Amino acid sequence: MAPVLPRIGIFGWGVVAPRSPDVETFERNLSSHESWMEPFNGFGPDNFLAGRPAFDLETYRDWIRERFAPNRFRRIESKIGLPSQYAIGAFIQALQQNPGIEQVLQDLGLEAHVYIGTGLGDLPSIYDISVKLARSQSRWDRFWAQPERNAAMRSFLDGSTPEPEVPPQPSESTEEERREAEDEWWHYWAARSDDLQEYLRELREIESIDVEGKVESGKKTIIRKKRFQNNQLQEKWGAPAPPWDGRSAAGIIWNIHNIPASQVSMMGRITGLSFAPVGACATFGVTLKLAMNAIRFGEAKAVVIGAADPPPHPLTVAAFYSARVISADGAVSRPLTGLRGTHVSGGAALWIVGDYDYMTAQGFRPLGLEPLAVGVSNDADHIITPSKQGPLNAMTSAFESSGVSPENLTTWDLHATATPGDYLEVQNLLEVAPDSVMVTARKGTFGHGMGAAGGWELTAQYLGLASGELYPTPLSEGDLNSEIAKLHEHFAFDQPVAIPNSVAGKLSMGVGGVNACVLSRPWEDEDDGD
Repeated sequence: MAPVLPRIGIFGWGVVAPRSPDVETFERNLSSHESWMEPFNGFGPDNFLAGRPAFDLETYRDWIRERFAPNRFRRIESKIGLPSQYAIGAFIQALQQNPGIEQVLQDLGLEAHVYIGTGLGDLPSIYDISVKLARSQSRWDRFWAQPERNAAMRSFLDGSTPEPEVPPQPSESTEEERREAEDEWWHYWAARSDDLQEYLRELREIESIDVEGKVESGKKTIIRKKRFQNNQLQEKWGAPAPPWDGRSAAGIIWNIHNIPASQVSMMGRITGLSFAPVGACATFGVTLKLAMNAIRFGEAKAVVIGAADPPPHPLTVAAFYSARVISADGAVSRPLTGLRGTHVSGGAALWIVGDYDYMTAQGFRPLGLEPLAVGVSNDADHIITPSKQGPLNAMTSAFESSGVSPENLTTWDLHATATPGDYLEVQNLLEVAPDSVMVTARKGTFGHGMGAAGGWELTAQYLGLASGELYPTPLSEGDLNSEIAKLHEHFAFDQPVAIPNSVAGKLSMGVGGVNACVLSRPWEDEDDGD
């Protein structure tokens, strides 16, 4: 006989989304069929809409100051990028549904994990740091290329020494190429500066000082000594700060992909495994899969899962527009209608999932629905365009693992990005689901939050079905795409839909071909779920 696997419950959740700084506001907003999109204008005036997260870190100041030294809040505010801040906020929200769960997560030691991934990473922070580094490099090159510090430049200007392979002078370039030509020009001459070579020799002497004596005290002493001598060196040469010493560059380390998970671990003092699964738009489903595995294999009793992504940024919007998957006509693009593209959003979605028997024995109540299984797969075909078989593999795997029949399925939430892929996704669904299934598609509501979107969609599904209905969507029945209407007729439109107490499904399909299919069911009365 196969072993009975532990049941899984959600014991806390938090959300940061457009128009929704917390899960309570998120739930209230879902009762309306209106879209949460607003003008992007990240390029100046433009034709894009986007979903800007509603968020204020100040909301969580008191919570953080009750647990940490006063400088911790300032450090988070000044050094930690928005995805990590969103994750911290969502985590604090998630602790509030079941008072006392914070202490249990700490007491579990290595049996409490944190898996918080991302679809994009902190692109705005990396972009800002990169721009500052490029400007710093430009100032540095111009300084050392000036004739008074550069014998090679002086010789070139007076024509006494020919220079091999000199790049074209910026004045010879077109206006469009001028900036790149200037950077190349000054970089070339800076590399030929004897004064710069002398500066670097003196810097090597400073940096070659070894730690002496006791390591900890010696380390602090040498840091102060090097900093002092470096400042003296800068004053001697009158040089700008070298590009490798730009204070902002350290922000890269504070904002790599695993930092949201690490920050939540520190905020909750959770000492078990913490890392960042990266599964593009399927990230949230992937984190749920990993958490269920860890709990069922006996490695964890509780796992904080989720995804956090930055607010809409010109890099993201431009990238998705170039890939022809984003709407650019200034109007809300709803899935299953014109199929002209999605809208970029940002924010976070976090759940605290746990072993049902263990957590309820501690007095905690499960929320929403019971997650039964997550099927995962990869298309192994195309970076952007979903395949037919890849998502089907994930769906089939989920049903096989869950032990429930597709005939018990009553509702399904699509990935549905308002692109031509919506048609194939509905086709795929009907290969495994009964034609009575009620279908929802919510990216017309809160946009495409990359990794966080799957968490928003699942949370919306769980919140609605826990009360016996599906929240409305921005989709109007008369606007349903005519070809999709030929495939299926049961969609959630702009009014709530009552739904029977049965199995719910959700599919997420990520860039790179990653698929995650989640199957869930309502808690029975005796399970005491909310």
